[in-house]
Amino acid sequence: MKNTKIVATIGPASEDKETLRRMIEAGMNVARLNFSHGEYAWFEKIIARLRELSEEMRVPVAILADMQGPRIRVEVDREISLKRGERIHVADISHRETFSKSRSRQPICYLDVPKMASKLSTGDMILIEDGLIELQVVAKHGAHAVEATALSDCRIKNRKGVILPDTPIDLPILSKKDLRDLAFVLREGVDYVGLSFVGSAEDIHTAREEMRKVVGEEAELPKIIAKIERKTALKHLKSILKTTDAVMVARGDLGIEMPTSEVVLLQKEIIRESLRAMKPVIVATQMMKSMTDNIRPTRAEVSDVSNAVIDHTDAVMLSEESAMGKYPVETIAMMAEIIEKTEESPFNDIYQELDVNMKNEYAAVIRSAYQLAKSFNARAILLLSMSGLTARLISHFRPETEILVATDSKKTWYELALVWGIQPFNFEGDPDRDHYIDRMMSEAKKSGKLAAGDDTVVFLGKTPDRRTVDLVGIQRVR
Repeated sequence: MKNTKIVATIGPASEDKETLRRMIEAGMNVARLNFSHGEYAWFEKIIARLRELSEEMRVPVAILADMQGPRIRVEVDREISLKRGERIHVADISHRETFSKSRSRQPICYLDVPKMASKLSTGDMILIEDGLIELQVVAKHGAHAVEATALSDCRIKNRKGVILPDTPIDLPILSKKDLRDLAFVLREGVDYVGLSFVGSAEDIHTAREEMRKVVGEEAELPKIIAKIERKTALKHLKSILKTTDAVMVARGDLGIEMPTSEVVLLQKEIIRESLRAMKPVIVATQMMKSMTDNIRPTRAEVSDVSNAVIDHTDAVMLSEESAMGKYPVETIAMMAEIIEKTEESPFNDIYQELDVNMKNEYAAVIRSAYQLAKSFNARAILLLSMSGLTARLISHFRPETEILVATDSKKTWYELALVWGIQPFNFEGDPDRDHYIDRMMSEAKKSGKLAAGDDTVVFLGKTPDRRTVDLVGIQRVR
């Protein structure tokens, strides 16, 4: 049983119900829906299939709706070919008519966000098509354009994405498209919303406010995953972690904004800070990319997944591998095998117990349960968690014992599918919480997770007023 969870992106290669079933059996815990592509009718169909499968298989599969975010794109009248050292004008789209009438011999491309080109300064980089094309600003050209030089031979195509790593960008965190998509996913009841190009904690607040406008003040909101992919996000990482519900190390755009040689170090830093803040963290981008076309991963990809597990990430993610690839099920199965082998190894134990950023009695009780399980080599830690907070706290310690969590909230049941090591049991509709632990233990025995007479478990209980967890016990499985 692996502790590190797998997030898999759903696409044409994985959309039918039988393939989704096999992906869950292979180890998928979270299904990612990429709202940069796709129609609402398609998303509705996939969400319905995933919910049906979770109910049929009694396995929680969380649904992550990943917003496109405020993207800048280049617009050209026709494809532009540049040799290294050749120059090009980059102008605001709002002044397209003016520049189209100019007699400049230099080619011209436009940025589709108004006034964006005017913010560029000499020395700033303009990265197009995932950083494959690098232009550098060498001069201002009036108030609404700059002159840039190509750093290598390139071909600039229409509507390719643009990243401006050196330029202040004050675009709203949610575009008009994102707001429409957000209203849709709130109606569909997804579990997590991925927020692209987060720059500060204020972006998280803004997203929650927009969600409140749709569902009202009293409704439960999906958890927010802040995607760390910009320089500014790294500067404000600690405040973002205080505000968000989870984070994603989005190595694709992060590797464009930052030197490629630093990405693995930044990944480790983000995971470390996420652990300290007790927030789930996902490592994403190209983890098994060669399996988009090949039945086996490269040795480097195996090492990449294994090292993320050793760093104690909560989850690792597949993108095109499971959305567009030839082998979505086999890729998940291979990733699960790498996770299990790594978690069984002694290298996975290289972990120093972290301080919990909650200096109160509640955190002390959670720590004592972890320490008790460790001292007595318990087979499992059993607990009730209606909101998921207690489960996330115990997961923070990365115990070697299994963590079995009972809840009467289907929302919590789905959300815990992302959290490291948690095996949630859903008892929704049963008001008798006093028997949840016994029922969970019985189901765990039936499935082989616990053995009567041989296994010892640590359990967390409630005080008589049921407001806090402060009862910790140990017993043999009966």
